[in-house]
Amino acid sequence: MQYKTMGVMLDMSRNAVMKVSQLKKYIDYLAAMGFNALELYTEDTFKIEGEPYFGYLRGGYTADEIKEVDAYAASKGIELIPCIQTLAHFTNPAKSLYFKENLLDCDDILLIGEPKVYEFLDKIFKTLAENFTSRKVNIGMDEAHNVGLGKYLERNGYRDRSEILVEHLNKVSEIAEKYGFTCHMWSDMFFRLITGGEYYITEKTKDVHVSPEIIAKVPENVALTYWDYYTTEKEKYDLMFEKHKEFNRDVWFAGGAWTWQGFAPLGAYSLRSMRPAMQSVYENGIENVMFTVWGDNGKDCSYFSILPTLYAIRQFADGNYDMDKIKADMKAKFGWDYDEWLDLDLPNDLRKNGVKDDKWNCVCKIMAFTDPFLGMRDVDYAEFDRIPYAKYGEKIASHVKNAGEFSYIFDTLAKLCAYLEHKADLGIRTRALYQANDKKGLKKLVKEYGETVKALDVFAAAQKDLWMRENKAFGWEVQEVRIGGIRARLLTCKDRLLAYVNDEIDCIEELEEKLVHSGYGFGYHLYHETYGPSNL
Repeated sequence: MQYKTMGVMLDMSRNAVMKVSQLKKYIDYLAAMGFNALELYTEDTFKIEGEPYFGYLRGGYTADEIKEVDAYAASKGIELIPCIQTLAHFTNPAKSLYFKENLLDCDDILLIGEPKVYEFLDKIFKTLAENFTSRKVNIGMDEAHNVGLGKYLERNGYRDRSEILVEHLNKVSEIAEKYGFTCHMWSDMFFRLITGGEYYITEKTKDVHVSPEIIAKVPENVALTYWDYYTTEKEKYDLMFEKHKEFNRDVWFAGGAWTWQGFAPLGAYSLRSMRPAMQSVYENGIENVMFTVWGDNGKDCSYFSILPTLYAIRQFADGNYDMDKIKADMKAKFGWDYDEWLDLDLPNDLRKNGVKDDKWNCVCKIMAFTDPFLGMRDVDYAEFDRIPYAKYGEKIASHVKNAGEFSYIFDTLAKLCAYLEHKADLGIRTRALYQANDKKGLKKLVKEYGETVKALDVFAAAQKDLWMRENKAFGWEVQEVRIGGIRARLLTCKDRLLAYVNDEIDCIEELEEKLVHSGYGFGYHLYHETYGPSNL
């Protein structure tokens, strides 16, 4: 099958903005794999003349930087496509009082109908037109869950939110067309508004349809992008493509190469979901395909860690599903041993009674930061087999010598495992000894708190090196605050344990509490909602 667009989308908006030199390196690999497009997802990480708060202190790309990357990509046969937001996901600009008061409806959603909003969006498209050669653009429009329910509601009263959405879409489309762009957008809001919030069609909602009146109002120059990173059954992809085709507009597909579940990638799950996806894409004649590489909640994971998985998915797109051949060809072309790279998944490897829990787990980040005394996620972790992090760390470290220019990624995750060997169940062991009134055991454990801090320091140094190699400095401060926070907490817990075993204090209040399940499992990974229950 001949694809018009076969590309990758890199998230530049979750604190990390890749250096131009690193983007060029990524482009080299994408070109060698047979991709022909790269989308840069930039919510607010590019500079706009006359908008001083847009990308402020975020490392936003300058006009010269975008032009440099654009020209380099073109020289390699890669179309650099802007990927922006025109409705929601304005979380960081909302920290500016001007932006919040003048441009937002509620949450991070633009105020539909407000003239200042369209003046602002015009500036965005003018900037894109001046700096990108491509005249394709991803205009976002996703996850605006409360659209029309803030200031819009106060000004206009309640209106059908699908109507509000297409009115805004038409205005955005007009601005894009003014600058010569054709648009594609994430499609989820059309479906969420008719199913009560769910995007993916199920048995319960398969007979639900977007109304013909709404479909007729979707601009003809706007394609819908069906995004799905989770589904593992081909039939479900087929059903979603069927629903998208009802719009009689071009349909794009966006799959996922998982790098957004903490410090480690999920290469195996990426293949498990993208194999049936590509079978469905082929059979449904979808000609424009992107694979997203997100950095949710702080971009902990290197995007380079997923390159071998992208190579395999690219082969799937051409109908090659023979993993032995894919691995052999990859080894010959790049020198990568796919199975060794797949070991980078190990920090998120959960098992129950020896059976792999094959979901999109984020256990490595959750247990790295969960407070050892509050134990908010300890009950969840205790239900699974103890992860042999020491063994996993040694295995990943053994691949460092074969990883060439990417040896630092393996080294970093090996050091993460060395830290988690102490930290992952530290709270569980602490609470058990405390509640058994085993002061002798607690005294021994005090020493391990010190060892945990040492291991954390080693990992933190490696993670900082990884970040500074790949990204601009902006955004690292969040990593540093998180790592520094758990370090300070470990030292405080150590001191309080020592005071308790020396009879200087009568109890440790947090350890007196009975823990309950979080209810989230290990797919839920927002730092501020997993560290502890208090407001951060």
